[in-house]
Amino acid sequence: MSELLLSTWSFGTIANAASWPVLAAGGTALDAVVAGATAIEDDETVDCVGVGGTPGAEGVVALDACVMTDPNRCGAVADIRHYPNPTAIARRVMEKTIHVMLVGEGAEQFAAREGFQQRTLLTEAARQRWLKWRQEHGPNDPNGYRGWVPPLNVEDAARARGNAGRVGGAPDEIEDRGQAASHDTVSLLARDRAGALAGGCSTSGMAFKVPGRVGDSPIIGHGVYVDQRAGAAAATGNGELIMGVCGSFLVVELMRQGASPRDACTEVLRRIVDRFELLPNHQVAFIAIAPLERGGAWASAALRPGFVHVVSDERGTRVEPPHFVLLET
Repeated sequence: MSELLLSTWSFGTIANAASWPVLAAGGTALDAVVAGATAIEDDETVDCVGVGGTPGAEGVVALDACVMTDPNRCGAVADIRHYPNPTAIARRVMEKTIHVMLVGEGAEQFAAREGFQQRTLLTEAARQRWLKWRQEHGPNDPNGYRGWVPPLNVEDAARARGNAGRVGGAPDEIEDRGQAASHDTVSLLARDRAGALAGGCSTSGMAFKVPGRVGDSPIIGHGVYVDQRAGAAAATGNGELIMGVCGSFLVVELMRQGASPRDACTEVLRRIVDRFELLPNHQVAFIAIAPLERGGAWASAALRPGFVHVVSDERGTRVEPPHFVLLET
């Protein structure tokens, strides 16, 4: 059985529950990735993707996403403010245009022409998180945006509280620096029955981000990169760190040169450590799959403890820690 599905963070169980039936029924890897991302985007309890995502500094939810199956088949959108499913829109960009990426108002006009339905993205729970942040860390913060640190996601907040061995959690169970812990980008990789690979990434971006900020998630080669001849990789965590090393692209290039998925992910994490001045809250993780003709191995690796992946295969669906963690804290 060649079908395989990987997703990031404990809420990946939501994505895998929607994606795995697609693969099990003989569907394509791309169909599975979009189905999983859409399930997360529509779930209001997930506070970093789609409806219910945490807004930026001005109180507006802006969504980013991309999909990819090969260097010549990829699509992306950014700054989507009125449509809940940016991953499906990104797929339509790939399939219906000569372009790779559409942004902002133009992307929304395209979504309207393609028949996507608008929906209010800012939930009351997300608005309350924003109001709390604005009161404590708003535009009058003397440190400005460079001094502000986003809330930890659920898994990393558990690690900070000394519960690194715990897998998963709920946002209302953990408080960090007076803010509710959040999740992070959802990244998905799939391999279908035919051995084809696909990847996708969806996010509402860094919580309370500077207006106009776009991170790694929708950028081909950063949030996701797929080459049927070399492999597939996807990233999650602090987007600025990932963008500085073209993270997912580099993982796949290292696999092309013969590295295993685990070694490729680990090498990119080492490069981040070598080139950035890391803060204690900085986290980056990668998931990767090699093509079947190169052995079909897969792996995940993280900069620090706290990250978990969700894997579905013939043995079922499991939430697991990464295969490798570079730093102890």
